[in-house]
Amino acid sequence: MDAQTVIGLVSVITAGLTIAIGSIGPAFGEARALDRALASIAQQPDEAGRITRTVFVGLAFIESTAIYCFVISIILIFANPFWNHVIGG
Repeated sequence: MDAQTVIGLVSVITAGLTIAIGSIGPAFGEARALDRALASIAQQPDEAGRITRTVFVGLAFIESTAIYCFVISIILIFANPFWNHVIGG
């Protein structure tokens, strides 16, 4: 196999692993945050509005990790920075 084929193969495998592993962590984090928020609302229904707002902000921060992994995967597939190094060298 030539260098371009190896770079392409490794890039696709790495992109797949990045999005797979990068989405498992945030999924567990979101599930745990939602579980704790629902338990808190069940214990203190008067504070449901404040808890809900806080959970939405926390979920946005947690989801940003998965979005960063998605962006890295897209870069590796469509705008791979290693291609220019292999083709130019």
